Amino acid sequence: MARPVRLGTRGSKLAVAQSGTVADALRSVIDRPVELIEVVTPGDRSSAPVRRLGVGVFVSALRDALAAGEIDVAVHSYKDLPTAPAEGLTIAAVPPRADARDVLVSASGLPLAELPAGARVGTGAPRRMAQLNALGADLTCVPIRGNVDTRLRKLTAGELDAVVLAAAGLQRLGRIAEATEFLDPDLVLPAPAQGALAVECRTTDAELVSALATLDDASTRAAVRAERALLAALEAGCSAPVGGYATVADGAVFLRGAVATVDGSTSIRRSGTGTLADAESVGRRLAAELLDAGADSLLESAR
Repeated sequence: MARPVRLGTRGSKLAVAQSGTVADALRSVIDRPVELIEVVTPGDRSSAPVRRLGVGVFVSALRDALAAGEIDVAVHSYKDLPTAPAEGLTIAAVPPRADARDVLVSASGLPLAELPAGARVGTGAPRRMAQLNALGADLTCVPIRGNVDTRLRKLTAGELDAVVLAAAGLQRLGRIAEATEFLDPDLVLPAPAQGALAVECRTTDAELVSALATLDDASTRAAVRAERALLAALEAGCSAPVGGYATVADGAVFLRGAVATVDGSTSIRRSGTGTLADAESVGRRLAAELLDAGADSLLESAR
């Protein structure tokens, strides 16, 4: 019997669910068993805010296990990855993206525009706080951490009036029906690479690189390349108040980007377009426009 492909995953329900979909897809294209291996990351051990723990807190242990030969494949939420590549590793597949939007789940069933003044809205992301505050709806953003279950329990416990989550997470957990409202990207831009997965393996593992390449979605990869190039050129981490969302149609990439202060008092939005082959350049050009408009000072204040 062929040696199993050891697919590394974090242990949360969401991580296991999304890794399971990759494992099923990989089984269909490779003549080897695929087994999930749980890897505990520093981010799983701490309840501190992600921005305090640092970029890559959910990624480093998986990458260390890959480099050490303890696992053969790692599945990451792409938005958690540092923008710099990891030596000796390659992102062999970016599967088709789930819904990239944020969703509101409110205890009352009211949409965002109808929440009363002072409503307590839970989110752990400075990006979401900044854009919600910029709407001028007099909401109270409450920093929270934890998995989807933990965040939704705060609603039923009466600690919060609403929470903002990634639509992709609820979809992968089979709980999207609990969403009150999908938030329009024109109001709240998603995080760069939100809803996308990065499937990583060792560069030297030719068999897996080839097998995983069949799971790759060119449009998703191009969109994510544009969004992450924007993030990298802004020199902003995944916890910075930066939104970026690219769509692909008719061979073109259309990218929107936003930088804001966490209190929402100042925000800068720009957009740009280019070809799929030019995706990273689209991101860099848009970052330059944002910086020329003063985004560097907003990012510095956020730091």
